[in-house]
Amino acid sequence: MEFSTNIVIAEIVGTMLLILLGDGVVAGVLLAKSKSNNAGWIVITAAWAFAVFVGVVVAGPISGAHLNPAVTVGLAVSGGITWGMVPEYIIAEMIGAMLGATLVTIHYWDHFKATEDQGLKLAVYSTGPAIRNYTLNFVSEVIGTFVLVFVVLCFGTNGSTDGVNIAKSGLAALGALPVALLVFSIGMSLGGTSGYAINPARDLGPRIIHQLLPVPGKGPSDWAYSWVPVVGPLVGGVVAALFYNAVWVGIMTPSAWGM
Repeated sequence: MEFSTNIVIAEIVGTMLLILLGDGVVAGVLLAKSKSNNAGWIVITAAWAFAVFVGVVVAGPISGAHLNPAVTVGLAVSGGITWGMVPEYIIAEMIGAMLGATLVTIHYWDHFKATEDQGLKLAVYSTGPAIRNYTLNFVSEVIGTFVLVFVVLCFGTNGSTDGVNIAKSGLAALGALPVALLVFSIGMSLGGTSGYAINPARDLGPRIIHQLLPVPGKGPSDWAYSWVPVVGPLVGGVVAALFYNAVWVGIMTPSAWGM
C-alpha cells in the first residue's frame, strides 16, 4: 500500500464537503419545517452537482479529487493510478463521507426530531429505489456509474488522440465545472430509478452513520438494499475503464484510422 498524507487529507476533506452539501440538500428538501422543504428533485440534483464542484475545487489540486471508490477503482483499472494507491483513496473517501453525514445530522438535528417519517430520515443518508427490484436497481447503478467514469476518463485525454494520456486526475481531470455538469446530467436523466448513488462511499458511509448515531425517531438502515449502491457503482466503474481501454483508446489512436 502506497501512502501520501496529502492525498488522504484532501480526499477526506473533499468527500466530507461533498456529503455535507449533498446529503444536506436532501435533508433540507425532505425534513419537516425546513425552509427548503418540498423544493423538489431539480433542487436536489442541482445541489448535488454543486457539491461535486466544491469537492473537486478543494481536493483536485492535491489528490485529483476522486471522492468516490468507483472512480478510484476505474482509474486503477485504466492505468491512471497504481493499485497500491487504491486503499488510501478508498479509506479516506469513507472517512470523509462519514464525517460529512455526521455534520448533516448535527446541522438538521431539530428537523430530524420534527419529522415523523422514518423513510425520509433514512433518505437523507442513503439512496433507495423508487421501485424495489434488486436486479434493475443494480443495473441502474452500473449504467449511471459507467457514464460517470467513462466521461471522466474521456476528460482526462484533454483532446489527445495518441491513446496514451489516460486520466490520472480523478474528477479534476478537466476541472470542477464539467464534472458538476456531468453529475447534474446523470441525476436528471438516470437518477429517478435508484437515486443515483454512483458512489459507494456516498451511500455506505452515511448509512453507517445512520446506523450508529442516535438520530431522533430513526428506523432501520435498510441493509438488505445496501449492497446495490456499493457493488453496482464498482462494477460500473470497472466496465467503463475496460471499455475505455479496449475500445476508446483504439478509436483515438491515429493507427486505428489507417493513418
